[in-house]
Amino acid sequence: MPEWEIHRALVIGLLATSVVVLVSLLFLTAPYGRHLRQGWGPTLPAHWAWVAMETPSVLVFAAVYFWGDNAWQLTALILLGLWQLHYLSRTFVYPFRLRNRSQRMPLIIAAMAFLFTCVNSYVNARWLTHFGEYPDSWIKSPAFIIGAVLFLLGFIINQHADRVLLNLRKPGDTRYYIPTGGLYRFISCPNYFGEILTWIGWAIAVWSMAGLAFAVFTIANLLPRALSNHRWYREQFDNYPVDRKAIIPKLL
Repeated sequence: MPEWEIHRALVIGLLATSVVVLVSLLFLTAPYGRHLRQGWGPTLPAHWAWVAMETPSVLVFAAVYFWGDNAWQLTALILLGLWQLHYLSRTFVYPFRLRNRSQRMPLIIAAMAFLFTCVNSYVNARWLTHFGEYPDSWIKSPAFIIGAVLFLLGFIINQHADRVLLNLRKPGDTRYYIPTGGLYRFISCPNYFGEILTWIGWAIAVWSMAGLAFAVFTIANLLPRALSNHRWYREQFDNYPVDRKAIIPKLL
């Protein structure tokens, strides 16, 4: 089978999986973080699980990217920089900032995430430098400019939201608190909102089915998670702000 057919099949597979993930997570909350519970098999320290499952997004993406013939084109290099900006932070910085080092994550969750990041990194990187075409003029296109702005805006929102959450606890503290400030004034999960905005921006900037599949999967994964977290906050805190939405200000 030609590689382009394998690539297309994997992209279609990601889109199909997104539907399954969305429907499943609307009825079943993924068992990690505050929603961790028994019955999901062996677990790993959460911070090391994060490193393991996100590492392909750094290493596999870079390897596949530089495998392509167009790896040194300016536009592709800028897109590589955006991708790695997010994932170097997500893989090698964020996990070691977590205050509660006793948190665990089911091995099966980390394994499924690892598989996803491997496939997702391949299809996006291979498109950038092999199947896609990004001449230097692409950086002046509306799609690239709008997409890059949304990507960076989402990254900033995500980083700020994570910082707020991390600063709620002192080292060793395992309690949960109501986050405040920034977009937490309006929604319970600005970290997820920022992540979704980032990958919508990516999909627009690369203007490809591979990018679209990633954005759709991100929404399918994080939207139900945001709804679950919002519901959890309301159940745990009697004084939780009544006008705060889950993930989209004033709407949802």
